[in-house]
Amino acid sequence: MAYIQREDVVFEEDILRNPYSIRHWLRYVDHKEDADARVRFNIYERALKQMPGSYKLWYRYLVDRRAYTSNFPPSHRARRDMEDTYRRSLVYMHKMPRIWLEYLEVMMESGMITATRRAFDACLQALAITQHHRIWPTYLEFVRRAGVPETAVRVYRRYLMVEPRDAEEYIDYLVSIARFDEAALKMGEIVSDLKYVSKRGKSNHQLWLDLCELIKEHPEDITSLRIDKIIRGGLKRFTDMTGELWCALANYHIRCGNFEKARDVYEEGIQTVKTVRDFSTIFEAYSEFEEATLNAMIEESTDENDIELDLRLARYDNLTERRPLLLSSVLLRQNPHNVDEWLKRVLLFEGKPQGMMNTFMEAIGTIDYKQAVGKLQMLWVEFAKLYEKNGQLPQARGVFEKAVQSDFKRIDDLATVWCEYAEMEIRNKQYKKALALLRRATVVAPRVKGEDQTVQKRVHKSLKLWSMCADLEESLGTFETTKSVYNRMLELRVATVQIVLNFASFLQENKYFDDSFAVYERGLALFQWPVVFELWDNYLTKFIERYGGKKIERTRELFEQCIQDMPKKFAKTVFLKYAQFEEEFGLARHAMAVYKRATQTVMDKEKYEMWQVYIKRAAFFFGVKSTRDIFSGAMEDEHLSDKEMSLIATQFARLEQNLGEIDRARAIYAHASQVCDPRTNKKFWKTWEDFETTNGNEDTAREMIRIKHSVAAQFNTASNMSMFKNIEDQVTSSSIQAQATDAMAMAEKQTKINFVKSVDQGHSEPSNKAEISLDDDDDDDDD
Repeated sequence: MAYIQREDVVFEEDILRNPYSIRHWLRYVDHKEDADARVRFNIYERALKQMPGSYKLWYRYLVDRRAYTSNFPPSHRARRDMEDTYRRSLVYMHKMPRIWLEYLEVMMESGMITATRRAFDACLQALAITQHHRIWPTYLEFVRRAGVPETAVRVYRRYLMVEPRDAEEYIDYLVSIARFDEAALKMGEIVSDLKYVSKRGKSNHQLWLDLCELIKEHPEDITSLRIDKIIRGGLKRFTDMTGELWCALANYHIRCGNFEKARDVYEEGIQTVKTVRDFSTIFEAYSEFEEATLNAMIEESTDENDIELDLRLARYDNLTERRPLLLSSVLLRQNPHNVDEWLKRVLLFEGKPQGMMNTFMEAIGTIDYKQAVGKLQMLWVEFAKLYEKNGQLPQARGVFEKAVQSDFKRIDDLATVWCEYAEMEIRNKQYKKALALLRRATVVAPRVKGEDQTVQKRVHKSLKLWSMCADLEESLGTFETTKSVYNRMLELRVATVQIVLNFASFLQENKYFDDSFAVYERGLALFQWPVVFELWDNYLTKFIERYGGKKIERTRELFEQCIQDMPKKFAKTVFLKYAQFEEEFGLARHAMAVYKRATQTVMDKEKYEMWQVYIKRAAFFFGVKSTRDIFSGAMEDEHLSDKEMSLIATQFARLEQNLGEIDRARAIYAHASQVCDPRTNKKFWKTWEDFETTNGNEDTAREMIRIKHSVAAQFNTASNMSMFKNIEDQVTSSSIQAQATDAMAMAEKQTKINFVKSVDQGHSEPSNKAEISLDDDDDDDDD
């Protein structure tokens, strides 16, 4: 007790009175802050004898001791005492992770690996498993720094039992200590575990690539895995990275020195990939491998290995030459039913007839007509043409015979084969065989109830086939056979308008006019407007050419039948033809009636032209006076535009002027002026002004000017009404959107709009008596 001084007596008395008060003991320690450390340690020891379970006392004591020994070397006795103190504290504080962490740090500083490892093990045994996450990072850091790989590996294995998601950290450590085999095994485990979730955010696919990269970089060190099986399993799972995985497998064999096995892998990859990207990846790697081996052999070349060098060079050339063919195989693996791709593949064997034939046969055996993409019939046709070019006509016929018995999606596909078959015979001047083929193709097969109608039994409905058959019959057959073909086409309803026209023309060339008109009638029964217009046009033309004025009533019946359901767009042509017929062979008054009907039937945009024709023909047949009624009817036509109306009125007025009917002409000008805006139709007003200058007086001129002003005011009012209507619509729209506008402004706007409406509705004269009147000079300026 010699270390107790006079000023310490008060604190001693306090702890004697309160031996279990932590506060008094700590006050005593704080009082001895500047004293020797052993004095404070003695106070801590006395306090801990009284309260051995106090965390606060133990923690302060240990911190103080650690600070005291921080400058001593690890082998100093003071550090041994500090470690013993930590161990004594853990007798009572073994559930406190903070004390354990302090102790473990002290042990790590001591440099004693085994003792430190045992301390970590004791800590993990003492603490609850829920607190282990605070210990393991320190433990793993210790074993990594300790430099004992076996110890670290065993500790990591224990750690992964608790935290299996940290397997990637373990793998990184194994790679860092060059234990590649065990790293590959562990990576294989996590790749095979579909439930594994990487803490680094890597997908299973990325982990596969990492495994492949590891295998590729260290093939000699990895012996526990079946590399080939692993990568091939990846090929099935990750189809989007097929090229990279094949290259990884080949590189593995290359690094192992198995060059022939690597070539087999490259060849297998090229023969199995289904995308151009994967093919390009493998082919480039394959080419680089062959080029590298070739260069290495050239550098080491001697007289003894010249043969092998030539062999390697030939192999490299063969690989380069095979690239287009290999690429075609890749595209066909994507879709083996792609006809266009098969035809492109055939062209790769150009100059090699046997290769082309084999390709055609392979394509025909592979393609399913239901899934075919492209024109399957062209595959058969090109196959037959190949034999034809090589002078093997019987073999070409054999191909076509097989083709016409094969299945196709559509009738036109089979019809194309028949037509090409016939054209081949024509090219080889076998005309009778070509005609016999088409007759055979167009035979109507008997229909069996309940039996599916194949394309061969329906090919007789092909227009293409019948058209070619008709052409050949016209060229090579007789009149009766040709007529029979055309009649069968009409019976089967496979004819078009052009076919009907051809049939009729054929009959007319052979002087069978009545039969040709009967064909026209049959064609008219088959088709509807507007397709039938061409038939009517030819029928009427040929009928008039044949009979002229001999069958006027029959011709009129035909025209009336044509007009009955005719659309307006064809009315002008038909009515003009009808009127021309009446002028040449009928009566002029009938022609005038036709023209009058035409003016009521044609489209609005053609009515002005039709009125002009009507007026000219009426003047030609009956004189100009007879056109007065026609002009009057034209001016009453509501479908004419204002401009067209003004032109007709001007013509009518000139007619009356020439006839000396000045007042009638003036009345016509006055009537037509109501639709002629002085601002836009200045020509009309200029014509009227010239008329008044020549034939009028001052009163008539003033009347004309008054009418002009009135019409101008009328058009101005109409345009203003349109403008104010737009303003009103805009005001209404804005008021609805804003929902709150100035009441006074709205009242003013409403007042203005109502004022304009009242003027428009009443058509009254302006209330301003001092209105400015326009004189004749203003009219001159407008002109």
